[in-house]
Amino acid sequence: MKLYLDPGHGGSDPGAQGNGFLEKNLTLDIALRLRSILEKNYQNIEIKMSRTSDLTKSLIQRTDEANSWGADFYLSIHINSDKGSASGYEDYIYSGLSNNSATAQYRDLIHSEVIKLNKLPNRGKKIANFHVLRESSMAAMLSENGFIDHAHDAALMKQESWRQSVAQGHANGIAKAFKLSPKNRTNPAPGSRQSLHKVIAGSFQDRTNAEHQLSVLKAKGFESFIATVEISGEKWYRVQAGAFSNRDSAEARVREMESQGIHAFIITE
Repeated sequence: MKLYLDPGHGGSDPGAQGNGFLEKNLTLDIALRLRSILEKNYQNIEIKMSRTSDLTKSLIQRTDEANSWGADFYLSIHINSDKGSASGYEDYIYSGLSNNSATAQYRDLIHSEVIKLNKLPNRGKKIANFHVLRESSMAAMLSENGFIDHAHDAALMKQESWRQSVAQGHANGIAKAFKLSPKNRTNPAPGSRQSLHKVIAGSFQDRTNAEHQLSVLKAKGFESFIATVEISGEKWYRVQAGAFSNRDSAEARVREMESQGIHAFIITE
């Protein structure tokens, strides 16, 4: 499967702006994460990106490149804006296509997977006459991942773990849409369970201390909970801020938490 991955805008075209962000930087960050996830985890996928740096590239150049390369799917990553009045995720396919088209079916699967992970209101599946959707000769979709000028959405965009989750959602959808086969790096025995990397922000014998840590994490925007564990015959209250099958995602969460002054570590089970 040949994926043409297009981080919107770039170079002299910053795209949408708001809350200290430029769209071109966010779209590139998400697209690079998406490429990494797909290449690390799936077989038989080739990825060409319209840009891998802060490069100016016209819409015509992008679609001409995808067409001449013979891509199977064109995915354009964007961030929205609307004068601070709107929030959420939406995606688009070309307005000349029916809801029964192959493109619409791919979009439906990707949309479903993205909204599972992005913590954004679902604004729905839409159509538009955008250049990259109209002029690409393969199935094409454009996703709008939140509103850069909305406080709630921008607070999420600030989080490395959120950008990783957005990339993961797109990857999950692409894998389903194109029936990608996962790489089997470790050749696990039949019936074996995949490792889970849990991000821990403290273990306490006093539940009050655990609850205080929980409130600190939630105030900083980290979803977390208290798990009770037994260590050497004693009850401990462990504050957990995520569990990931991909260790890179867990490490990204730890870095994000430490940037907020919260010590965290990973337990693999």
